[in-house]
Amino acid sequence: MKLGILGKQKEVKNKIMKIHKGDNVIIISGKDRGKSGKVIKAFPKMDKVIVEGANLAKKHQKPRQQGKKGQVVEIPMPMHVSNVMIVDPKSGKRSRLGKKLVGGKYVRVLRKSGAEI
Repeated sequence: MKLGILGKQKEVKNKIMKIHKGDNVIIISGKDRGKSGKVIKAFPKMDKVIVEGANLAKKHQKPRQQGKKGQVVEIPMPMHVSNVMIVDPKSGKRSRLGKKLVGGKYVRVLRKSGAEI
């Protein structure tokens, strides 16, 4: 049984996360508190995100070709979405997200500044 990078996780169906791939976020709790980065990947069913340069784990890799050496690489691991907040592009401070109806479609809006994302 291969568990993969996330291991054994409980999945919730029809889950919607406010933080998406490509968002700039700041980490508000945990060992990397205060660091900021871009969301590389989002897992809405598990409420987790991967932030570049944060929550790094060392992984030992076997050599790919004969005669080469193996290596230890650092890869970012998933963290719970409640540990990150989106960064306001204008002020650089963290903010919560809401949604607003604009032209028949919902748009994500920052609660502090009211700016659309």
